[in-house]
Amino acid sequence: MNINNYKDLLTQIHLFSMFSPDEMVKFFESNKYKIKSYNKNSIIYLQNERCSTVDVILEGSVAVQKIDENGDVLTITTLSTGDIMGGNLVFSQNNQYPMTIIATANCKVIHIKKVLIIELCQRNKEFLVEFFQCLSDKTLILTDKIKFISIKSIRDKIYEFLNYEHYIQQSTTIKLNISKKELAEKLGIQRPSFFRELSKMKKEGLIDYDSKTITILYRS
Repeated sequence: MNINNYKDLLTQIHLFSMFSPDEMVKFFESNKYKIKSYNKNSIIYLQNERCSTVDVILEGSVAVQKIDENGDVLTITTLSTGDIMGGNLVFSQNNQYPMTIIATANCKVIHIKKVLIIELCQRNKEFLVEFFQCLSDKTLILTDKIKFISIKSIRDKIYEFLNYEHYIQQSTTIKLNISKKELAEKLGIQRPSFFRELSKMKKEGLIDYDSKTITILYRS
């Protein structure tokens, strides 16, 4: 697959927005990148696999996941079109993926060799600043997630999620863009325990819910 098919998309991504489509074609020589397709549920990177490229999701979505000793899956974060992977690892001496990255939908990913990232940083100061900002943002996401999963109580995890979404959506009726099964996985809670706690909170008059929303009642 050729960069020409994705040059317009790349320039719409904040990291590359300072370049024109023609500049993208000029910079992206064939030996410095590779575009690959991944089917849904295929593994893009295994935990402990070495990172040698900075990757951009061109189509589809992926999840960063951790499987614990009990076989439970914890989704650290989900990424979609335009999101960056590997930027915080590729220049590290310990450049192994700490978690598994799996395609949650059919997707295409451009794998950019670090030599090209270095060239772009040297050519354009704005790109350099954006790249550093991207690294900082990813670090904050990981830090927040580690802080979140350190909370012991299942109810505390649910409260944390609802309070965050209340702030983002500015509503006490939280619209869910994933299933409750996926939400349990995202929160690192076993599904039976998650549904049991939701049921308890509903009986106590703290929340109400249906298939697509959770309404916060404990604020009123």
